[in-house]
Amino acid sequence: MQRIWEDHRLSIIVGAIVLLGLLMSVYVVSEEQQAVVIRTGEPIGTVNTPDGKTNAGIYLRMPFVDRVVRVEKRLLDLEMSDEEVLSNDQQRLLVNAYARFRIIDPVRMVERAGSTDGVRNALEPILNSVLRQELGRRTFQAMLTAERGSALENVRINLDRQARQYGAEVVGVQITRTDLPDAPLQSAFTRMESDRQREARTIRAQGNRDARIIRANADAESARIYAEAFGKDADFYDFYRAMQSYDATFASENDAASSIILSPDNEYLQQFRGRR
Repeated sequence: MQRIWEDHRLSIIVGAIVLLGLLMSVYVVSEEQQAVVIRTGEPIGTVNTPDGKTNAGIYLRMPFVDRVVRVEKRLLDLEMSDEEVLSNDQQRLLVNAYARFRIIDPVRMVERAGSTDGVRNALEPILNSVLRQELGRRTFQAMLTAERGSALENVRINLDRQARQYGAEVVGVQITRTDLPDAPLQSAFTRMESDRQREARTIRAQGNRDARIIRANADAESARIYAEAFGKDADFYDFYRAMQSYDATFASENDAASSIILSPDNEYLQQFRGRR
């Protein structure tokens, strides 16, 4: 074994490096998933999307540069539990409902929601609001008849219109329970609190969506500027990266944790010595 290592040391090391690079470059997308490849904050490709040209399988990416975001391709659920709704005949109802949706534009979903949980957080207050408005136009008795089906279809259409902003499609909305509350007064206070929390979640979801769009545009512009600076003046790029490294290494908060002792001739300190 020692003889093999001595005779083929270089080959073994090169083979190990190649194998490690290959493992870091390969990623697998299953049939139940779709994927978005992101480079420097900008989506550059998709895999196994509903209307795409690629299918599930094994693909390659640039290690340390590309990031792969996997998105569920199957139907997802959005639930609403024990929400109090005021009907047209002034009946306070406890409603349990759910909606089913799928991601049809993963790039938009990643840009505006970040993940399927982000889509759920954004659509949950919208489902509550739309359902309240639709059921508020009808009496409690009407919700026990065939009119319930047309009301839910209107809810689905309105919710789907909002879901398209996040790259999602709503395929159905169903009510699992409609009942009268046991404690009307306490339910009224709970409803008021839920309304305020729902409004806050809506504002946060919209803020997160706008922040992701702004951050993605800023990352893309930053990457373009870096690329132009590197192409025009490699020395400046080297100087700029060195300054960033110095700032991270010699930051004041690190002084108490450790000490660094370097020779004045150390290559790491070349930017301190100026340029000849």
